[in-house]
Amino acid sequence: MEVLPASVPAAAAQPGDTRPMPLRWFWTAAAALVLTSIVALMLAWNAQQRVATLQQELVRRQQDSQGEAAEARMLAKQAQEGMRESAAKLALLEARVAEVSVQRGQLEDLIQSLSRSRDENVLVEIEAGIRVAVQQTAITGTAEPLVAALRQADERLARHSQPRLEGVRRAIARDLDRARAVGTADVPTLSIKLDEAVRLVDELPLLAVAEPRKAAPAPAPATAVTPKAQRAAPAPADAAGWAQAWKDGWAGASERVWSEVKSLVRVTRIDHPEAMLLAPEQAFFVRENLKLRLLNARLALLSRQYDTAQTDLQAARSALDRYFDRSSRRQVLASDLIKQVAAQARHVAVPRPDETLAAMAAASGGK
Repeated sequence: MEVLPASVPAAAAQPGDTRPMPLRWFWTAAAALVLTSIVALMLAWNAQQRVATLQQELVRRQQDSQGEAAEARMLAKQAQEGMRESAAKLALLEARVAEVSVQRGQLEDLIQSLSRSRDENVLVEIEAGIRVAVQQTAITGTAEPLVAALRQADERLARHSQPRLEGVRRAIARDLDRARAVGTADVPTLSIKLDEAVRLVDELPLLAVAEPRKAAPAPAPATAVTPKAQRAAPAPADAAGWAQAWKDGWAGASERVWSEVKSLVRVTRIDHPEAMLLAPEQAFFVRENLKLRLLNARLALLSRQYDTAQTDLQAARSALDRYFDRSSRRQVLASDLIKQVAAQARHVAVPRPDETLAAMAAASGGK
């Protein structure tokens, strides 16, 4: 009696199957094993293919990574070289900038020194001009040279346009105002007045030479009687007309006689009797002496010697009052001209530009 395995059911045993059960199971297991092996092989082949693909991909990526790394190293090397070149250029630029800065500082110092030297030269020239003008003012006695020098100095500093010289310009403006405020003699006008007085000397009447005076015209008769009126008037009126005419004629004749007598006799007050004793040939020398006095006064005015001019003018006035007729209109005119010149010909003290000189000295010293 054959005992079946417990795992095999009893119904599975078929009566018509002649093959033995273990062999059938063997083949089934072998087929399953083969099938499993095939599947495993396929899976292994597939896995191998994947691994190979992954290996290839890894190799490719590794190669790409190596190429990129090489390129990165090359780029890094180029970057390092560029950095080194940039650093070298930057150092060169810094050196050049430092050199330019030094040169700029030296140039600024040179410009500043040149500017200071130019300012000092300008101040020296202006100071020399002002000192010469002060000397001319002292010689001539007028403020015109000083005013002109200060005006030119102000215009030159205005063109120079330096802020450090503004103090000098303000000092010049103040000294210029003080110099302009000084009243000086108008020498050309005074010279013209003296020339007119010299021209009048030849026309002045002397006390020793009596000039004829024109007699006053006789007044016209109050009434005039015509022959027709005489014939027309009655006898009493005719007698009255003749009497009036005779009276008017006598009055006119008396006036003419008196005028002639007055022209022959002249009463004049003479303070200096020697003027009447002046000989006719000496009258020429009196006039020439008066002209010389006036001309000397004119020359003294032109040379700004006011004391000498005052002395000559006083002598001329004395000669006019002593030898010439004071009642003459020409004598009065000449005397007025001499008085005007004497009143205006005065020495005026012109102020010195000490403030301007002090400001220029301070600017030159750099204070």
